[in-house]
Amino acid sequence: MIVQACLNGARPIDYHPRLPLTIEAMATEARACILAGAGEIHVHPRGAQRKESLAAVDDTIRALRAACPGSLIGVSTGAWIENDEKQTREQIAAWRELPDYASVNLSEPDADAVMELLLSVGVGIEAGLASVADADRFVRLASSRRALRILLEIEEQDLDEAFQVADGIVACLEKSGLRRPVLLHGFDATVWPFVDRAAMRGWSTRVGLEDGKCLPDGAVARDNAELVAAAINHFAEHRARPLPRGVG
Repeated sequence: MIVQACLNGARPIDYHPRLPLTIEAMATEARACILAGAGEIHVHPRGAQRKESLAAVDDTIRALRAACPGSLIGVSTGAWIENDEKQTREQIAAWRELPDYASVNLSEPDADAVMELLLSVGVGIEAGLASVADADRFVRLASSRRALRILLEIEEQDLDEAFQVADGIVACLEKSGLRRPVLLHGFDATVWPFVDRAAMRGWSTRVGLEDGKCLPDGAVARDNAELVAAAINHFAEHRARPLPRGVG
């Protein structure tokens, strides 16, 4: 049960003044997040013109390992980054500074091939499920049992609808008998409700400028580290609450 820090994602340059888009900025933000209590780092490396790039993974991972020695570091393999399935796989195969894990979106056509490639080069899989269809596809793959964790990333902004989607995914996983660690997170309006739900269910969660820039009270956070500290406080509050009668 950890808080992962997601530093930047695919956010545009003007999203937040502290959005880290250079390797140096990512390393600085990553270290601050670890010091604030983050259990690990998720980052989208950026290359020329600060655009997302799988070719920038080696330099980015090298810098983050120097800034956060001993911390787990993951990256995205989103199909939009290279916008070409063959090039995506070629870039992954060329990595020399390997991340500890990489997120794979099961909504993408080439997800199964990307997962197999990551396993072959020694990178853990964070399987991104955003719908029941994603979950159904995932549990049918042989590589699903070898995934590091399941990432429930809910994009719906209506809270009731978002909870319904998350519950549907969990039901599909439970029906399949697949048991892997779970990390649940929302996006923009649903970030903090899902932090709370993760704490209640004993799952991990993530916060950071990839998912949203606001604190629980609606104020804009200073940086990624302030978001992480707020999530750590949420988890601590839930642990301090007594269990309901008959539980435990």
